[in-house]
Amino acid sequence: MNALKTARRFLFHCTVLAALAPAMTASTLAADESGATYGTGRNRFALATGSPGELGLLKELAEEFSRRADAQMVWVKAGTGASLKLLQQGKVDMAMVHAPAQVEKALKEGWAVGKTLIGSNEFYIVGPKSDPAGIVRATSAADAYRRIAEAKARFVSRGDNSGTHQKELQIWQKAGLQPGGDWYIVTKDFMTASLKRANAESAYFMSDSSTWIMEKGVAPDLAILYRGDKFLVNTYHALTAPPGATPGRDTAERFIAFVASGEGQKIIAEYGRLRFGEGLYNDAAYAKQYD
Repeated sequence: MNALKTARRFLFHCTVLAALAPAMTASTLAADESGATYGTGRNRFALATGSPGELGLLKELAEEFSRRADAQMVWVKAGTGASLKLLQQGKVDMAMVHAPAQVEKALKEGWAVGKTLIGSNEFYIVGPKSDPAGIVRATSAADAYRRIAEAKARFVSRGDNSGTHQKELQIWQKAGLQPGGDWYIVTKDFMTASLKRANAESAYFMSDSSTWIMEKGVAPDLAILYRGDKFLVNTYHALTAPPGATPGRDTAERFIAFVASGEGQKIIAEYGRLRFGEGLYNDAAYAKQYD
């Protein structure tokens, strides 16, 4: 009799845990990572990304989707490298990133699927208005970096394996340089915090255009000194875990379909325009020419 009761109790606990698994996964992520939860629907899913969440675009997309799909999104705040790692480990259902080479690697290895182009922005090289390295005269992003290194002018790097950091390293490689020394300041922090550090240090920094448009008030002593190299265009892709790999994967797939739809693309193209006089992101149709 006792054995029967124990077996029933065990089966009951297993059933409860199975039912709560999606919520437990999302709740744990929400508690462990700085981010937010949007919507109150039954269909929960977790998404890892950086700037689109920091700057509020993700909130607009998530809240509109949650009304349509009875959904709830847990946003996990992470740079591109960390976002892809979370996806690979099955800790989130999808990622929204800007590192095309890493995306292709993930698809090839099979732990991510459904690559979808969702939009773009670009990188600006900002720095002290006095421009001690003279990068305003640079002919390319690599030339700008070369001038900074030759002048040993202070430069802030995120140093966090984010998409921004990866792009920065690619530019140093193009310039044929390995940065280092007192002038090269590594923050291991997100975009806005690193922009603040650059302002405090009177340093150069590579900011994405969206962050600069919204947050340039935190860096009043800096200005855009170089832009326009096609290599600095920044395309964003969304991708999910494979079918059945994570609890909220199917809802995440539906969210990506919404983001890629006409309604989702309109939100992306118009985001920030009313407040700042220009959009913070370009839509997928514009981004396609650089993809």
